[in-house]
Amino acid sequence: MTHVVLFHSVLGLRQAELDAAERLRGFALKDRIGWSTVATRALDAASELPDDTVLAGMSMGAVVAAGLLPHRPATAGALLLHAIADIPAKVRQGLSIQLHAADPDDFAPPAALPGWLDAATRSGADARVFTYPGAGHFYTDSSLADHHEGAATLTWQRVLEFLEIQPSG
Repeated sequence: MTHVVLFHSVLGLRQAELDAAERLRGFALKDRIGWSTVATRALDAASELPDDTVLAGMSMGAVVAAGLLPHRPATAGALLLHAIADIPAKVRQGLSIQLHAADPDDFAPPAALPGWLDAATRSGADARVFTYPGAGHFYTDSSLADHHEGAATLTWQRVLEFLEIQPSG
């Protein structure tokens, strides 16, 4: 079997990359290779990144990003978009984590969010939860029916502030 790693452009993860990735792998491949392989590949991909790297993931990628936290204790922060993910019982004190999710969203159920925030805080993280009422699951992707322009704009504003990046233009 040929292994493929697909990296997106400076414009970020867009529909073109999602379509290409789906063509190359899809959920069937994830199911065939198993979660352990997905996690190992993510760990390998992140192994030589500097400590000031922020781990970010969208939907299933949020679970992958959070899964790297035990292996990267000095990481700068974590951004979880479009899905809730377990946070280790102990993380670096004050580790900044943001969770951005539609409200409601099956991948970040509103009833689960208070417990998630409590667990993240108990782990030592400085965690924040942002929900976006009326948005669909993948609301930041303008090519999908889930897209919600107002929620997407606010999410990216908050993400840029989290990263202390000033938008251009």
